[in-house]
Amino acid sequence: MLQGKNVLVTGAGQGIGRGIAQAVAEAGANVGLIDLHDEWLQETAADVAKMGQQALTCVADVTNPEAVSRALDMFIDKFNGLDGLVNNAGVIEMGPAADIPRDRWNWQFDVNVWGLMNCCQLVARRMIASGRGVIVNIASNAGKVGYGNMAAYNATKAAVINLTRTLSSEWSEQGINVNAVCPGGVATPMLKSAAAWVAERIGADADELYGSMKPNLMSRHIEPIEVGRVVAFLLSDAAVIIRGQSINIDGGDTPY
Repeated sequence: MLQGKNVLVTGAGQGIGRGIAQAVAEAGANVGLIDLHDEWLQETAADVAKMGQQALTCVADVTNPEAVSRALDMFIDKFNGLDGLVNNAGVIEMGPAADIPRDRWNWQFDVNVWGLMNCCQLVARRMIASGRGVIVNIASNAGKVGYGNMAAYNATKAAVINLTRTLSSEWSEQGINVNAVCPGGVATPMLKSAAAWVAERIGADADELYGSMKPNLMSRHIEPIEVGRVVAFLLSDAAVIIRGQSINIDGGDTPY
């Protein structure tokens, strides 16, 4: 599906990012990996290599234009081109909406929205020059549902959904297809940390609470590579008719 393609994934060190890297490699692409944690990146790169594909790792902050630009140059030099970008890097900080400090609100928007936009801008300039490319943004069903104690995170993911629609409209004439996915109920360290935060405050067992945080129509969590396989399809030529969409991949929890 992605044979001969070169795809860059941000936040690729663990969780959904690692699952996306695995799925993209499974589909035949070489993968560029960006994260803040080199140890995690090396583990993901090893997974990519097991699937017979090449990986290039780069420790970089997605909010830093110079760092991302250097990573892009390294990736394009190594693989002689860039076909796709997956914006997965993101952060969350739990807390009551009434008590969110401005600096913590801004931190989540800086990474989840500006970091994504920074990568989109830098990659789009290169894609516009070549007349083609695909971008997939990782939003969340939280951007549609609005979960408690996650006001800033919810708002950032709603912004990603709207931004995806805007960029798709603006860049389609330059040959760039932009979509997003909205995962939910995925077995990730982020979901475990959210469960632990809630459990501590309600006197529940963290593992039991985490176990309950699965899609209502499924008997299990969604695995990160399953999210990745949907992303891999959206990166492929077969998805050319899907444009500007934010597709729910949460086991049926979100109705729109």
